[in-house]
Amino acid sequence: MTRTGATAAERVVHFVLPGDVDDPAAPSGGNIYDRRVCRDLPSAGWQVRPYALPGSWPRPDATACAGLAQRLAALPDGAVVLLDGLVACGVPEVLAPEAARLRLAVLVHLPLADETGLDPALAAELDAREHRTLHAVEAVVATSDWAARRLVTHHGLAAARVHAALPGADPAPLAPGTDGAAGLLCVAAVTPRKGHRRLIDALATVTELPWSCACVGALDRDPGYVAQLRGAVATFGLGDRITFTGPQAGADLEASYNAADLLVLTSYAETYGMVVTEALARGIPVLATAVDGVPEAVGQAPDGSVPGLLVPPGRPAALADALRGWLGDPQLRDRVRSSARGRRAMLEGWEMTSHSLAGVLEQLRHKPRSTR
Repeated sequence: MTRTGATAAERVVHFVLPGDVDDPAAPSGGNIYDRRVCRDLPSAGWQVRPYALPGSWPRPDATACAGLAQRLAALPDGAVVLLDGLVACGVPEVLAPEAARLRLAVLVHLPLADETGLDPALAAELDAREHRTLHAVEAVVATSDWAARRLVTHHGLAAARVHAALPGADPAPLAPGTDGAAGLLCVAAVTPRKGHRRLIDALATVTELPWSCACVGALDRDPGYVAQLRGAVATFGLGDRITFTGPQAGADLEASYNAADLLVLTSYAETYGMVVTEALARGIPVLATAVDGVPEAVGQAPDGSVPGLLVPPGRPAALADALRGWLGDPQLRDRVRSSARGRRAMLEGWEMTSHSLAGVLEQLRHKPRSTR
């Protein structure tokens, strides 16, 4: 018996999400992006039917896999389905049987093997699974132009099947900051990929200058790593200057941005780096490692200047030098802050994200179902 989907006039997307997407204790760029898609796609003409599935994605147990398989099997023939890559990329054996019947697209926030600290054998396995998944579906959506190009080349995907839908940035008032220099802010889950250890090491070289650094982000992803960081802070005698606040949202997060003079992001891998544009929306300059999609997020001001300091990821001394320059050179700070405010006026909102994604879904809706 053939199941019928939406009528020709309806635009409905079934959005499969990680189970913690709405958990305030588990904030992440991916979860924020997914929630905005759910909220904003209707204004672009698409009804969203979200399904948050519990599981230890991307390495789920049999129960979680069965839950995903049942959810997909219950959808009508020809349904347009968008799956968060954290859920989809590790389970090609679940998606492939439905690929000919459903119109599937995967939203890749971070390639699975790019997570820092993975055992090489596990990284290779996840990469192979992601490869199979992305070749099974009709469309792939990345969150930066850099990430889209990477997926095409790394997985050998047809460029026409890979699309970019960049995160937007909400307008925000200018952050007042502190003294214009000393208030440093790092907004990132405390995991090895985010590079907190190299930030701490660099800060330990500039203790003669005034600064304080608030590290805002989840502390429960890798407790062993958090313990190592706390040990390093204690060893360097920086307990009164570096704080780990845990995750923040709403007014608490806004207060942290308002107290910031500089955002620091020292990641080893980032497909985009949404916190970069969140800071720039408040006129806060950025110091970041120039990895992957981060330079794309930082961008340029109208005069071509860079609204921050980008340092090579493989040179710890460059990070320390950049911090010393920011803290010790008022003219440098003035130039970078002026550039950040110029970039602030150029940031695109989330409506552009929804517009880009709606275009991908519209193509998918009209495309004949795969015979692969």
